[in-house]
Amino acid sequence: MTIHHCTIDPCTIDHFTIDHDGVTIAVSRGGRGRPLVLCPGLNSTQADLHELAGLLRRDHDVVTFDLRGHGLSSAAGDYSFQSFLGDLGAVLATVLSSPGGSGAAPLLVGYSLGADLAVHLAAAHPGGIAGLVLIDGANPVPEPFLTPDVLPELRAMWTDLAARQQARQGTPRQVLLSGDEIAGLNAEIDVVRAAILDRYRAIDVPISMIMSTAMAGDGDGIAQRFNRNWRAGIERLVRQRPHITTSWLAADHGLVFTHAPEIAQLVRSAPGRAGRTAS
Repeated sequence: MTIHHCTIDPCTIDHFTIDHDGVTIAVSRGGRGRPLVLCPGLNSTQADLHELAGLLRRDHDVVTFDLRGHGLSSAAGDYSFQSFLGDLGAVLATVLSSPGGSGAAPLLVGYSLGADLAVHLAAAHPGGIAGLVLIDGANPVPEPFLTPDVLPELRAMWTDLAARQQARQGTPRQVLLSGDEIAGLNAEIDVVRAAILDRYRAIDVPISMIMSTAMAGDGDGIAQRFNRNWRAGIERLVRQRPHITTSWLAADHGLVFTHAPEIAQLVRSAPGRAGRTAS
């Protein structure tokens, strides 16, 4: 794993890359305070999370990065859940081994797909993090989203999204996945979430959830069905893991972009294992 450092003055943020699994992952680190790793979701980048990251850097040492095929990271031949999980693992390993780091285990914050990745990483590596903050993801929904009656509509939506994202190519907000690749990963996420309760049972650090009340928007029909399923999943999780704290924001799934100040405040108040060092 090769790391290339580049510090931009007068900004206190270090920008560097990690070579991992044939992919170059773009990483940024800056701020002061408790260490924090912010994992983006599918179709979101460091640039998209700029406001939230900036607010958190006021009192956290924040690491952000772009998943493969997103932002300033390189394209890849594999966009499976496990490959994205490997990206997060490589970033966390680099943070923990950094000569300039405090040695303290970071708070791990994940948005959407990033929340699911955070849960899987925390379950597989106990002792590696101080706590979890999960933003509108990692939800053990009782019913899958990709059912045959809605799959054609969702596939068309993702194909259109991929076409619109072509206008961002060559920018820090680019997403290189095709519509079929986005659809394939979403199908895999349905399977992952069907079994995610077992992952929660393996985690021994504080967990905070920040969820949207209208994940699929305020429309009728499918949107309302998805929103009910979203809330039912969290209710199911809290019944089984009552120590998990949950905050609901009146927003859709884009809450990290529309409600960054509120989310930053909730992250600041999130519990963590104080003084815990990575093991």
